[in-house]
Amino acid sequence: MIQHWNLFLAFFRVGMLGYGGGPSSIPLVHKEVVEKYKWLSDDDFADILALGNSLPGPIATKMAGYIGFRVCGILGMLNAVLATIIPTITIMIVLITSLNSFRDQSWVSGMTQAVVPVVGVMLATLTYDFFKKAKGNLGWLYTILLALGSLLLIEWVGVHPGILIFTLLLSALVRPMGKKGEESKAAVRKEQSS
Repeated sequence: MIQHWNLFLAFFRVGMLGYGGGPSSIPLVHKEVVEKYKWLSDDDFADILALGNSLPGPIATKMAGYIGFRVCGILGMLNAVLATIIPTITIMIVLITSLNSFRDQSWVSGMTQAVVPVVGVMLATLTYDFFKKAKGNLGWLYTILLALGSLLLIEWVGVHPGILIFTLLLSALVRPMGKKGEESKAAVRKEQSS
């Protein structure tokens, strides 16, 4: 029961503070799930995020559903998804009703514009953490090449991020990369030669 309560609180906080949609909620989910409750490792979180981004629908609810299922089964999944969407639905109803009457006021537009830099900093921090993790697994050269290649394909060629993520996941299944993959290959070769 305590685990269900913690699950609800974690995703309720994400739902309440994830102003700006999915991208702004990702660092909050990471903080709750990896750092605070330690339900997932950084590697697991990165894998779930990558797979979740390649599927249709809002990332926060997809992650809540999967993490809730992983922590507490089907009831955990329902608990986490409800905890994520209830604050949003409630706030939407209250804010739209009240802000409609104040939408011409300068403080309303100032309030929404002031949040953008904060969300940007949160995303930059998470991106830096992912770069450090990728550097540890792939090295700087592959990390920078993958980042620049992804930027080129997504921004200038127009490839959908889901297609790129799916392709990278598929290539990782076919040919594991990084130090861990090389270490496991070396161990297999050593075992076979013995």
